Order: sequence, then structure tokens, then C-alpha cells
Amino acid sequence: MPAPVMSMDTRHTRTTMRATTIRITPITVISATTVTTMAMIIMIITTTTMAVTGITTAIPMLMTTNNAPPPAASVAMTESETAALYRLMSWLSPSFPVGGFSYSSGIEWAVEAGDIRDAASLKDWLAAMLTDGSGFCDGVFLAHAHRAATDHDARALRDVVELAAAFVPSRERQLETTSQGRAFIEIARTAWDCDGLSHALAQCDGAIVYPVAVGIVSAAHAIRLAPTLFAFLHALVSNWISAGSRLIPLGQTDSQRVLAAFEEIVSATADRAVHASLDDLGAATFRADLASLRHETQYTRLFRS
Repeated sequence: MPAPVMSMDTRHTRTTMRATTIRITPITVISATTVTTMAMIIMIITTTTMAVTGITTAIPMLMTTNNAPPPAASVAMTESETAALYRLMSWLSPSFPVGGFSYSSGIEWAVEAGDIRDAASLKDWLAAMLTDGSGFCDGVFLAHAHRAATDHDARALRDVVELAAAFVPSRERQLETTSQGRAFIEIARTAWDCDGLSHALAQCDGAIVYPVAVGIVSAAHAIRLAPTLFAFLHALVSNWISAGSRLIPLGQTDSQRVLAAFEEIVSATADRAVHASLDDLGAATFRADLASLRHETQYTRLFRS
């Protein structure tokens, strides 16, 4: 059977369609392959870039860690700061020979009377003494003596010395604070003398109590008031706790727990004292004052106050 005859238009159309099909198919395959290949290339490039970036970033970090200057907190203290800290640590250490270990500030009678029985009652008793009793008053006297000695105000210094000596509530407490003040001054003049110390002491009449002595000596050495006052109150509380630990008695761990509990109390009391005027002086610890009076006639005693 003879093949059908196609018109020119039909042959042209079929040829065109075949040619188009032939042209489209390779393009489609190539396009898919190309897209897949391009995606893989992009992933490789991105991953490589990330890795390189990570390495590039890590290297400066390592170099910074090794070569960076130390943080501000670890920068060495100045020479004056080092000297001040060394002197305060020496003067207010339990090993400084002012005889603080032989006084209890009436705590011995409070233990005998049953007011202080354990770590909790010791903390409560000492917190009252520090914030509302002799601790706060001693801090105020130290601050005013320090300022008067720094300003070379002889009249103000004499007034503080006289008032502080008259403010002590009992004979034993008078013995305690004046004996420690005298010992502190004698040792400071012998081993830690400095320009202006003798002149400042010459302005004072009568006995110099312990906190006033610390204020005068630290001012003569140009040690700032704030750290001096904080260190003094810390030493005062430490001596009280030491007396209580021997009288109750307390173990070393319980004693340190009591001392740790006073960190914020000491800081707050020092802040009050440094801003207080002499008109703010006063105590509300009658029982502690009574303890120092009763201790004078206590039958058995380990401490001098």
C-alpha cells in the first residue's frame, strides 16, 4: 500500500516538532544536571567558606587569649595601696601586741549569766554591741579622729580624745580601751614611725582610747578612712568572737560561721559611722554595759574585762 502523501505543511510541522523535541530534551537534562551540580558546588563552597571562616576566627581568638593584657581586676596595686593594706593587716592582726586577747568586753559575764549559750546567741549579742553599742561609737570616734589628724585640726582632735575617754561606761572597759590605745601608739612610734605622727600625738591631752589611736596613726600614714574603719571593725568583731569561742566554747567552724555572718553588718556599720556626727553618738545596749560592770566582781574570770 503506497505511503500516504503528506502535504508540505504537515511534513514541515512534524519535522519542526521532531527537531524541537531533539533540541528540548538535551536542554532539560543538561539543566537538571547543571542545577544539581551547581547546588553541590554551592554547598561545597559554603561549607569550605564556613570552615575557613571558623579557622580564621579561631586563630585571632587563640592569639587574643595568649597575648591579651590582664583584666583590670588583676592589675597590680599601686605602691601606696600596697603599703596601706600591709600596715592595716599588721596593725589590726591578732598578733599585733596590744593585748586584745585578754579582754572580752563583758562577754565573759554574759556567758556566765546565760545570755550567751551558743553560736546563735553569740551572734545576736555581738550584732547589738556592734550596731547599737560600743562598736558603732568606737567607729564614730575613729572617723572623727582620722579627719582631725588629716586636717591638722588640733582643737578638734583634742575634743575627740577627751569625749572618747569620757564615753566609756565602766572601769574595766576604760582599762581595756586605754591600755590598748597606749600599746598601739607605743608600738606604732617604735616600729612604724612616720612624719607628723609625733606632732599629732603631741596635740592630745590625756589618755587616748584604742579607736582614736588607730585613727590618728592611720591618718599620719596617709591611709584612707574607709578601709581603716572597715578593718578596725572587722578586728573588733574577730576579737569578740575569739573570746566567745573560748568561753562557750565554740569550735573553729562555728566561730567562722559567726564571723562570715558579720560581713554585711560590719560594712553597714562602717558606712553609718563614717557619715555620723558626734551628735549621733549613743548606745542602746544597757545589758552589755551592765555585763561590763558586773564583770568587775565576777568570782572566776579568764579575761580582764
